[in-house]
Amino acid sequence: MAGRSHDPRPTGHTHRRPRRGLPRLVRIVVPALLILVWLLGAAVGGPYFGRVDEVSSNDATAYLPDSAEATEVSHLAPEFTGSDEIPAIIVITSPEPLDDDATEQITAALESLSSVDGVGAEISPALPSEDVLAVQAFVPLDPDADLGALTGEVSEALRGDLPDSLDVHVTGPAGFSADLGAAFAGIDGLLLGVALAAVLLILVLVYRSPLLPLIVLVTSMSALCVALLVIWHLADAGVLLLSGQTQGILFILVIGAATDYSLLYVARYRDELRRLTGRAAATRAALRGTIEPVLASGGTVIAGLLCLLLSDLKSNSALGPVAAIGILGAMCAALTLLPAALLLLGRAAFWPRRPRPAPGATAEELEHPAEPDEAELLADHGIWGRVAVAVRRRPRPIWILTALALGAACLGVPQLEASGVAQSELVLADSSARDGQVALGEHFPAGAGSPVQVITDQDDLDAAAAVLLALDGIESVSVTSADSPSGTAPVTEDGIQALGPPGAPAPSPTTVEGRVLLQGTLSDAPDSPAAEETVRALRAELHAEVPEALVGGVTATAIDTNDASEHDRNIIIPVVLAVILVILMALLRAVLAPILLMATTVLSFGAALGVSALVFDHVLRFPGADPAVPLFGFVFLVALGIDYNIFLMTRVREETLRHGAAEGVTRGLAVTGGVITSAGLVLAATFAALGVIPILFLAQIAFIVAFGVLLDTFVVRTLLVPALVLDLGRVVWWPSRPAEGSEER
Repeated sequence: MAGRSHDPRPTGHTHRRPRRGLPRLVRIVVPALLILVWLLGAAVGGPYFGRVDEVSSNDATAYLPDSAEATEVSHLAPEFTGSDEIPAIIVITSPEPLDDDATEQITAALESLSSVDGVGAEISPALPSEDVLAVQAFVPLDPDADLGALTGEVSEALRGDLPDSLDVHVTGPAGFSADLGAAFAGIDGLLLGVALAAVLLILVLVYRSPLLPLIVLVTSMSALCVALLVIWHLADAGVLLLSGQTQGILFILVIGAATDYSLLYVARYRDELRRLTGRAAATRAALRGTIEPVLASGGTVIAGLLCLLLSDLKSNSALGPVAAIGILGAMCAALTLLPAALLLLGRAAFWPRRPRPAPGATAEELEHPAEPDEAELLADHGIWGRVAVAVRRRPRPIWILTALALGAACLGVPQLEASGVAQSELVLADSSARDGQVALGEHFPAGAGSPVQVITDQDDLDAAAAVLLALDGIESVSVTSADSPSGTAPVTEDGIQALGPPGAPAPSPTTVEGRVLLQGTLSDAPDSPAAEETVRALRAELHAEVPEALVGGVTATAIDTNDASEHDRNIIIPVVLAVILVILMALLRAVLAPILLMATTVLSFGAALGVSALVFDHVLRFPGADPAVPLFGFVFLVALGIDYNIFLMTRVREETLRHGAAEGVTRGLAVTGGVITSAGLVLAATFAALGVIPILFLAQIAFIVAFGVLLDTFVVRTLLVPALVLDLGRVVWWPSRPAEGSEER
């Protein structure tokens, strides 16, 4: 046969046949070309790590549905103000009451900011607080500028012009956007470095080889670079939306998945090198044994991720195709680049523990090895053989106790407060904007600078203003007016008021297509639960009085985002369950087994979420969770967790066809234990690396998925599923009956 170095004759005598030039050329040239293509793709895609900011946005409004009120207001508001600049709120505080000299210094310092590149010309005057211990001002910033650098420059310029006794804070929408951008700045370097270091350590411990872990990491990084190259251009063309959150998840998902698929191939290739003498034959056999589970696994993950396209929230729907492209890249790299590299290197890749056929084995024995008996197989697989024996001895008590323990862990799920968190709590690290908001709330209405915005017909201005003024959570009301020096004019029960000397005429409101823009200053911080209650009440009362009015602003954006996220969660989770269940039924050619696998995976997810809720509340003291946290945790844990059940049950079915139900389970568990556990550790380590990015959402996803994967690997796949299948016997494969048939071809 082509690719073998001996003539398999019954006598056991080997005779080396002369090789033909073309097959040998093909064995070298084709893998080399594959490697070259992947490395070129990685070389082209690598520089795009530093260019993701060009095509990504962390603006929450950009991810809302177009039909959301806050989205409509955000699109219309710049037409009233004549600018889409992002406001920065400058808060300057003093330990002593500010006198006239200090106020003049502050005014001069604020006026000098207009010389800073990226700062707009319409800087508001300094507005003193009632206690005369602070002033605030509104500084418009260019939305296309690097807000982190620009807010830092503004802060430094003010500190340089003001006495050291005054504290300067930059907060408001621009300040929080800058803090968020700074927190995501570590994704390219720190996140990748930590994830790759964790994977490398695990691979070195698994393979005990200096070269093989590097080959696997090159495979994973090549998959990520090529996937990023495709995604970047799709985002640049407006086909996909990218954010720092999506970017971080993409990096981790591709590295973890590509490494997992590589582990499966390497394990099979090593087994074939122990059976066959030729590298080409071992590669063909390894690919035949790996391609089906990898395609089934990757296909399941992609199907689950694409269910996110049903999301109303664009940050969720955008993640689906982005992550699916990443998984596709991981599959392709693991099934092409890695086999090509190992084909060229052969046994040298495993140095110093090179796999070789048994000494003295004949060609016929190598080509058709005898099936090892159960005792021999279990002994060869060490601890996993002993685990398989233990599960087989007492399956019913094991699955009952395991299910009860997981069920008890699920009791913590109601403690997960996934109704949204304040914008000021999104960043876990020190936040200048958060400190500024605290200072703002101590001296001014906490909602100053981030008002609720109402767009209504000019004829309904008085009615809409009356609703705003009647609410307890609204401190004051104004209307946008180009005639007013400050750009807005106060509105009271008596109508629009003049800002000039007594007798001055009231300014006319700015109108756009017959509509006006009202702004209500909130009494509470715009990201607080009290502010959300005020805006919800405003919408209810305003829509009753003025049905065509639109309510937007920072608080309304948070409300619409949370509502859309909860809607997505309630729709997508059942769809993901149904889609993956159908895939499992087609793959396993059974009905009951897929239902049991899905039930155990959902139970594992509930346990992971319950334990996570307790850790978040009582250990890490997190302020709550975004509504998307359970959704993302579910999609990742179910789609990725079901992979390990696929790897296990496809092998169990294969062994059941030859040895019967009970022995098929023990053999399948023993054989897959090592590689699946290694894959689980890699995936858990890569997702745990998300915790180095100081973003609340990513930290929570990191813990939920990492803990859930470990739970699924060591408890569900090791104990619960095998014990259940053993206890139920061949009925688990209903309506097919593989335990009674001969081996399927």
